[in-house]
Amino acid sequence: MIFSTKIKKTLIAVCVILTLFIGFSYTPDYFEISKNLDIFNSVYKELNMVYVDGTKPGQLMKTGIDAMLNSLDPYTVYYTESDIEDYRFMTTGEYGGIGATVNDFAGKIMITEPYEGFGAFKAGLRAGDQIIGVNGNNVLGKKSDDISTLLKGQAGTPIKLKIQKAGQAIPVEINLNREEIKTKAVPYYGMLPDNETGYIKLITFTENCSGALKDALTDLKSKGCKKLVLDLRGNLGGLLQEAVNIVNFFIEKGQEVVYTKGKVSEWDRSYLSVYNPIDTQIPLVVLVDENSASASEIVCGALQDVDRAVIVGKRTYGKGLVQQTKELVYGTQIKITVAKYYIPSGRCVQALDYSNKDEEGRVEKVPDSLITAFKTKGGRIVYDGAGIMPDVKTPDEKYDHILLALISKYHIFNYATDYNLKHKEIASIKDFQLSDAEYQDFINYLKDKDYTYKTKSEVELDALKKNAEEEKYFSTIKTEYESLAEKMKQDKKEDLTKYKPLIKKYLEEEIVSRYYFQKGRIEFALKNDIDLKEAKMILTDADKMKTILTSIGKPTKPFNIKKKF
Repeated sequence: MIFSTKIKKTLIAVCVILTLFIGFSYTPDYFEISKNLDIFNSVYKELNMVYVDGTKPGQLMKTGIDAMLNSLDPYTVYYTESDIEDYRFMTTGEYGGIGATVNDFAGKIMITEPYEGFGAFKAGLRAGDQIIGVNGNNVLGKKSDDISTLLKGQAGTPIKLKIQKAGQAIPVEINLNREEIKTKAVPYYGMLPDNETGYIKLITFTENCSGALKDALTDLKSKGCKKLVLDLRGNLGGLLQEAVNIVNFFIEKGQEVVYTKGKVSEWDRSYLSVYNPIDTQIPLVVLVDENSASASEIVCGALQDVDRAVIVGKRTYGKGLVQQTKELVYGTQIKITVAKYYIPSGRCVQALDYSNKDEEGRVEKVPDSLITAFKTKGGRIVYDGAGIMPDVKTPDEKYDHILLALISKYHIFNYATDYNLKHKEIASIKDFQLSDAEYQDFINYLKDKDYTYKTKSEVELDALKKNAEEEKYFSTIKTEYESLAEKMKQDKKEDLTKYKPLIKKYLEEEIVSRYYFQKGRIEFALKNDIDLKEAKMILTDADKMKTILTSIGKPTKPFNIKKKF
C-alpha cells in the first residue's frame, strides 16, 4: 500500500520533531532513540494501513505527539498550522478576529467583553449579546472553544454573525470584517487619589509590552508621580527579554537581571540591564498573587533580590522554566522547555519537579528538604523552589459559597445585562455605587432563579449523616440532625443580606464594565483593593519601606534549609 501525500508529510513532521530531540540531547543512548523511532514509525504505518475503521493521519499523529509531550511538562507544546494563530496571540498579543471575548454560558455563546474601538464594538455588540450563528453555521449548544476558529482569521476577511441582542426578541445578522486585534499589555494606568502615587496594570509580557509600560510611566511622571505601584497580579508571563527590559527601568545599567542554564550550553546565558534606567530612586511596590508567573516572577524576583522594590500580595506561581520555539515543516512549530532561569540572588523559583512524576503522572512540589536559602544584595534572606514569597503578605480574599454560586450560575453577569438595558448611563467610576433599593431589586431578581449551594457546615453535616448511617447510629440522632439541617436552611435565606458587601462589590464591578469596559472595571476594582491599600500604606511610610528593604532576618521556615550564600 502506498501512503498518501498527507501521511508522508505527517511522517516527515514527526521525524523532524524527534530529530530535534536527538540533536538537543545526543547521548550514548542514540541506539535506544533510533530503535524507538523505528518502532513509532512502524506502529503509525500499520495503523494507517489496516485499522478497521480507518484513521485521520494528521489527527492521529497530533494525538501521539501531544501524549509524548504531556509526559514532560505542560509548557512543551506542539502547534499545528491551524494552531499558529493562537501561538501568535500568546507571543505578540495580536490576532485576526472580531475583537471580543466570548464564553459559553449554559449552552449559549455569549459576548462577555467587546474591545473598545474594534470590529465587534463598532458593530454595536455588547456584553450579554448571544452569538447563535457564524457564517451560516448554527452554534447553539456549542462551546466557545468550538467557535474560536470560526471567529478568528486573517485581518480584512469578512464574517457574518447571527446575534441575539440582549433584550431583543428577533435575531439580527451583522456583517463585519475581521481586524488585526492587539490586546493592550497595559490596559489601565493612572494617578491614585493622593496625586503622588502612580499605578500601572501589566497583564501580559508580549512583544514591546515594556514599551507600553515605559510610555505609561513617562506619562505618570509628567503628572507628578513620585511613587509607583506596578500590578502584576494575574499576569501569567510571556517573553523573558521584555521582563529584563522592565527591570532595567528601575536599576542601574550593567547589572545582571537573570541568567538561564540548560542541558545544552547555548542556553547558558546572562541577561543584563543594557539601557539607561528611567528612575532608580522612585519608591516602588510590586503587587503579585498566585497567578503571577514566569516573566512576572523574573520582574518581582529580580527587584526583590536587588532590594529595589517591596513585593506585596500572595506567593507567586513558581514557574522557573524557559521555553524556545522551533519552526518545523509544513507550518508547524514546537515550543520546548530548554532551560531554567535564575534571578540575581542565584535562586530558581520553580515549584514543581516535572522530572519526577509518579506512576499516575502527578507532579509533586519541590520538597521542603530541598528548599534553599539565598541572600538579596543587601543581605535579606529569600528562598528558592516555591515561587516568590512577598515581603508583605496580604490576607486571602474569602469567596463565600453564595458568591461563587451567583457567579458560576451567571446571575451577576445576567443582572448586569438587565441593569444596562434599563439604565442608559450611570455615575462616574469614582462615584458609582448601587443603592439599597437597587440591591433589593437584585434580590427580587433572584427569587425565581436557581443558585443552590452547600455551605461547608452542610457538607460536614451530610458527612456526619453518612457516617452515622454506616455505623447504625443515625436513628438515635435523626431528630437532632433534621432540626440542625432545618436551622441551617433558614439561616441560608439571610445570606444575601449577610454577605451583601461582598456580593455588592462584584455586582458593581460587573455593571461598571458595561459602561466603561475593561479599563473601567480595573479602575473601579481599585477602590476596594486590599493589596493596593497595603501598598499605599507602605509607600506613605518611608521608614517602614526602608525597614522592609534593609532588614536582615533569619530563616523562619519550619524545616531544615540548605544555605547558599
